[in-house]
Amino acid sequence: MARQFMKGNDAIIVGALAAGCRAYYGYPITPASEIAHAAALHFPALNGVFIQAESEIAAINMVYGSAGMGVRTMTASSSPGFSLKQEGLSYCAGAELPCVVVNIVRGGPGLGNIAPEQADYFQITKGGGHGNYRLITLAPNGPQEMCDLTVKAFDLADKYRNPACIAADGITGQMMEVVELPMAKDPEFDHSDWMVAGTPETKKNLISSIVLDPGDLEAHNLKLDAKYKEVMANEVMYEEYKTDDADLIVVAYGVVSRIVYSTVDEARKKGLKVGLLRPITLWPFPSEIISKLAESTGSFLAAELSTGQMIEDVKLAVNGTVPVHFFGRCGGMVPGGNELLAEYTKILEGGRKS
Repeated sequence: MARQFMKGNDAIIVGALAAGCRAYYGYPITPASEIAHAAALHFPALNGVFIQAESEIAAINMVYGSAGMGVRTMTASSSPGFSLKQEGLSYCAGAELPCVVVNIVRGGPGLGNIAPEQADYFQITKGGGHGNYRLITLAPNGPQEMCDLTVKAFDLADKYRNPACIAADGITGQMMEVVELPMAKDPEFDHSDWMVAGTPETKKNLISSIVLDPGDLEAHNLKLDAKYKEVMANEVMYEEYKTDDADLIVVAYGVVSRIVYSTVDEARKKGLKVGLLRPITLWPFPSEIISKLAESTGSFLAAELSTGQMIEDVKLAVNGTVPVHFFGRCGGMVPGGNELLAEYTKILEGGRKS
């Protein structure tokens, strides 16, 4: 298998093309701009479509139209641009259109800065637009997963006819590592029963998110809810590291999980039994495994690049059985290993209340 040294942002386009995506609509924004640059270079070369839209709002609506034709399609942005896409994402979810949207999260609120954060967690996992909908959300922690999980995102989007999101921080988008390039594949899903193609055969297919009758809209929402329950039952992804005998389990994703790996090893050398639970899907969240681990560990620590968002899902999973602590940096600040080790020591030595 071929290997190449590349940025995480570039690896997303490698994964998208390997997954059979052939339509990209977007607008450049730091620290996600390399995604648009790579798409502009490679999509036309493979008989695909690249359009730099006039705005983020236009881009997500182009995605809506292209997805409605049964084409594997995507867009990418960073936090302020992702905010502008929320109405269109709700429309895509309401119309049950598979697509992939990438958010390389930067500091906020407002324009903030271009440094890494994870403070879009609520917006992404709880549904940043209106209505009862969810985004299937995958959180890579390096360039290889930026590639591989993009392939996975397209498959999940098609399987459930729902938008899927790649949620990564600015560091993960910019870091460079060797990536094993995946083999290209043809999409496996047949969209002929619902897509439109401007032909007499597909004229009967009407793709819209407007349902004016209240009873019909309630039925549609319940149908979507049943689908989301199926996703929750079947698509949770996570990774455990030294959790079997841990007195403290750190829950972290993205670049923070990369730091936690090494600090777990350092803590073990000091006699501190620390482990890591890394959510790979932020939605559906790995609540069941966290609930199970709560039966054997002494406490949890949610480590995030925010003032505290994922911690709410950790607390819900733990349900009060053990303490859940929090450690966060924000504004683009990233914790060092010594900061985290000091936090582990405080918690395990009882120097801090939950």
